[in-house]
Amino acid sequence: MLTKRLIACLNVVNGKVTDAAQDNILASAEILAHKMYEEHIDELIFCDITEQTRSVDIETVKKVARWIFIPLTVGGSIKSLSDMYKVLEAGAEKISVDLAAVRNPEIIREGAKAFGSQSIVLSTQVKRSEKMPSGYEVCISKTAIGKDAAEWLKYGQDLGAGEICLNSLDRDGTFSGYDIELMKLADAAVSVPIIASGGAGKPEHLSELFRQTESQGAIISSMLFSPRIEKNYSVRELKKFLSDNEIRVRPVK
Repeated sequence: MLTKRLIACLNVVNGKVTDAAQDNILASAEILAHKMYEEHIDELIFCDITEQTRSVDIETVKKVARWIFIPLTVGGSIKSLSDMYKVLEAGAEKISVDLAAVRNPEIIREGAKAFGSQSIVLSTQVKRSEKMPSGYEVCISKTAIGKDAAEWLKYGQDLGAGEICLNSLDRDGTFSGYDIELMKLADAAVSVPIIASGGAGKPEHLSELFRQTESQGAIISSMLFSPRIEKNYSVRELKKFLSDNEIRVRPVK
């Protein structure tokens, strides 16, 4: 049985990590990434949100990669195969595509062909919508774009995405728990690993997710370092809680 992965996502603006609302600078990306690594986080996602019009901040990616020895996914400003080459050369193991994939789905196929499906993560934001057959609609910058979530995930997998990071905008920032119904929908739609995002607020939310869905990973950034949440947890605390509840995680040495 595979161990479940706890993942920190760093939203990076000009080399600094911000909270979800982008109104609090938390630390430099390099320092916070190293701190997360030392606390035994399983993976890191580096999301460059400085400007969608510019290229990914390769120098900051290099600084982050220098200090961590766990899988690193980079996304946020990926627009081309050339950008993918650059972030992999800078030390990333995986590439995340979101807006670029919606605008040009073939970038998924191109990336999978060049680097292997295991290197391509389809990052998707969705929210509930009665207009869509699945009950969920794909969004870009929180704006619905008329794509059914389940159909988009299937299409992304068919194009070659080896993993999906699925964020519930309805739950994001609420600290009320993951959208279990959404994650079950994704389980039924695709066979590649799914990372759940949006809503984590306490350890019980993780056990609920991993017991009720097939999600292989969970983004837990808010529980680790958000100033908006009532209590921040250490990775050690969260892994102990999951282990005590018979959910397999990578042990803390």
